[in-house]
Amino acid sequence: MTFINYAAREINCKIVYYGPGLCGKTTNLQYIYDRTNPAAKGKLISLATETDRTLFFDFLPLDLGTVKGFKTRFHLYTVPGQVFYDASRKLILKGVDGVVFVADSQEARLEANVESIRNLDKNLKEQGYDIATMPYVLQFNKRDLPTAMAADELYRRLNIKREPTFEAVATTGAGVFDTLKAVARQVLMDLKKK
Repeated sequence: MTFINYAAREINCKIVYYGPGLCGKTTNLQYIYDRTNPAAKGKLISLATETDRTLFFDFLPLDLGTVKGFKTRFHLYTVPGQVFYDASRKLILKGVDGVVFVADSQEARLEANVESIRNLDKNLKEQGYDIATMPYVLQFNKRDLPTAMAADELYRRLNIKREPTFEAVATTGAGVFDTLKAVARQVLMDLKKK
């Protein structure tokens, strides 16, 4: 749910990066943070373990200009990929305006991707959201690995609603900003309808 602060003339939108463990959600946000003008971003908050797995979320407020005279700020979050942190996933999804599903392109991770998409759909429904009608983008990450499945096969197995889909290598930034722009565009179009 978009938060509009009329006094400050600011619109705050929440985008959540969702996906299985170690698929590249945090790497996406880290790349965006590192390449964004310091004047257009807030502090990146990351809660991770010694093995670098996000346990709660990454939060990056990103200023993407104005809409109808209102400053637009996107708050980017990641959920923990590990299934046993489902309560945290649900909490982070509260008030979501758009979702980026980051899929690990490796064939060995296909079932983890499928399970995570099912979990996303279930968690959204529990909060009154419908993945079929909300801003949603699919990213195939780790395209540089030799074990990456063919993109058309991943699309066939993971596509939900013919959503915009991007191939990415988050470590180098390939496809990262294209993914963000696509979900941000959908969120803004959704906002204009309201």
